Amino acid sequence: MFKFLFTLKGNTKACLFTEPLWGIPFNLYGPFVVLYMYHLGVLDIEIGIIMSVGRLVQMVMALLGGVITDKFGRRKTTFIVDCISWSIPMLIWAFSQNFWWFLAAALINGVFPVTSVSWECLWVDDAEEKQIGPVVNWIYISGLMAVFFAPIAGYFVHGYGVVPVMRILYLISFVFMTAKFIILYIYSTETERGKERMEATKDIPMAKMLAGYKDVFKQILQSREMVRVLMMQAIVGVILMVSGTFFALYTTQNLSIPEEFMAYFPILRAGIMLAFLLFIQEKLDKFKPCYVMMSGIVLTILSLVWLLTAPPHNWIWLVIYIIIDACAMALILPRIDAQAASAIDPKERARIRSLFNMIILAVSSPFAFFSGWLSDTNRQLPFVLNLAMLGLLALIVLYDNKNQKK
Repeated sequence: MFKFLFTLKGNTKACLFTEPLWGIPFNLYGPFVVLYMYHLGVLDIEIGIIMSVGRLVQMVMALLGGVITDKFGRRKTTFIVDCISWSIPMLIWAFSQNFWWFLAAALINGVFPVTSVSWECLWVDDAEEKQIGPVVNWIYISGLMAVFFAPIAGYFVHGYGVVPVMRILYLISFVFMTAKFIILYIYSTETERGKERMEATKDIPMAKMLAGYKDVFKQILQSREMVRVLMMQAIVGVILMVSGTFFALYTTQNLSIPEEFMAYFPILRAGIMLAFLLFIQEKLDKFKPCYVMMSGIVLTILSLVWLLTAPPHNWIWLVIYIIIDACAMALILPRIDAQAASAIDPKERARIRSLFNMIILAVSSPFAFFSGWLSDTNRQLPFVLNLAMLGLLALIVLYDNKNQKK
């Protein structure tokens, strides 16, 4: 895998090598986001509202993502939208005072699904088919390695408190992320596919381009593989949203775990997932993906049951939960993402990915508010919701495996 990394060229190399400049600051402040809102007086149900509104904006921008990417190019779209959706919200979060500040930041940050499409197209367009799987693994590895910087935040949170430290971290994130966007723009070039789409769409109004989504949507529905991957990504998106949002509140407020520990749990998770990606992932390729994913689903269910039965003040219990959950996610996430990248028609990658993102967000948006309401009622209930979602994911995997045997 390391040999492969240093054979990368062009946009794929530029996208992958600059990613830590986004991943490191994100993982510095990420574990404390909900606690930061909580300490500034934002209620559980208000956190759900912020998430829901943000996802509604994301849903609209996800639909526009493919059109904007084709119209203005992968490279330029990535740079401009990254600066709007990340650099500006970082400054708002740094000076936030109450619910309304967080809501405003969520509205602006909600533009980022556009760059999710353009950035993926920027590296995938020029990548060979055999490179997609390894690059996806390295994207995960890059993000996981960034997690090891989280103890820095935990150390300062322990000494100075969540709010002042988070304000500084958001300012640092503004600098790092903006630098990443500029460097990527300088060292990337527009893809050949991007040039073709820009030329083909330069005289077509965006409204007419949006109308063309009807045919793209039909194309998705006619592909059993794309429908299956879309359903799995939507369900996993809900699961990750719920656990990522309410784990910190549940463990600190209900299980009485010190807040600075929130910086160390991601390190353990990252270490486990890195071990899987670097040393075990290739060995699992000889097994059918459905078997590997079902193993991950079963482990995730076991981890949630373990979390829900955790006694207060017992951080070792939570360490065991993190280990099981990390193993499970390492089995599930890379396979779903690699299958999605391979299933999408390269000729319509931008618009198909946009529709994927929009549908995923449309599915998860109601769950954002619903999980906030559940947490306000009982902070265990969001994780019970995840158990139900895992059951649905298991049915999809088993059903598809049954059809393949036929």
